[in-house]
Amino acid sequence: MQAVVVFFLLFFIVIACIFMFKWGEIKPNFNLFITRLTSPYGIEEELLNEEDETPAEPIVRESTPAAPERQTAPPAAVSPEPPKPQTTEPLSERPAAQPPERPQTQAQPFQAQPQTPPPVQFRDRAIYFTQVDKDGQILHSRVTRRIPVSDSPMQDALNVLLAGPSADEINRGILNLIPANTRILSTAVRGSTAYISFSEDFLFNTFGVEGYVAQLRQIVWTVTEFQNVRDVQILVEGRRLDYLGEGIWIGSPISRQSF
Repeated sequence: MQAVVVFFLLFFIVIACIFMFKWGEIKPNFNLFITRLTSPYGIEEELLNEEDETPAEPIVRESTPAAPERQTAPPAAVSPEPPKPQTTEPLSERPAAQPPERPQTQAQPFQAQPQTPPPVQFRDRAIYFTQVDKDGQILHSRVTRRIPVSDSPMQDALNVLLAGPSADEINRGILNLIPANTRILSTAVRGSTAYISFSEDFLFNTFGVEGYVAQLRQIVWTVTEFQNVRDVQILVEGRRLDYLGEGIWIGSPISRQSF
């Protein structure tokens, strides 16, 4: 029994000596063991990393002196850019999503606006019709028409003459004795003479000789209202005739003094 006690006593003394001489090597494992018993999982790794960071003792070796290295200028230190601070916006302060922008259409080339036509100008023209008085005598009757200004004022005045008097003028006894359906084929002025060509309807007047005289007078007095016209040469279908109706001479220009 005493031998067993002595054995265990020597065993503990040996273990104690080993601990004293190997304490530097045993301490990390002992601390790790204690940490595992008293701390959560993962702490021992941190302790091991801390122990590994202890500097090792330098080992000095004798060696032949190396040739001096050629000194080179140290590279210029480049200061790193400071990292840009990352900012986060609260969700409530973020702007609402913008609707997609409409594609921009290509600008159309400039187009000149159409010019408005100038206002129509009018001019008063004297038109001559026929009127029968109480005694049955045929007279010429002068009326005024407002006619648009154009490049053919004489033909415009004659067209108004062929259109006849208005309803109010007819009520006042004003007549047009130029045969119905008569048309103006052409007009021209040579010198002081106006050459007017009528359709063939101009030859048929139902009022007899007085009717022919009246229709010629209406035309001559209307045309000679123009300052550059002194007399009129009557043409039928572009041809010059000697007589109109029953012996009324139209083979030469007719003036106001012819009546």
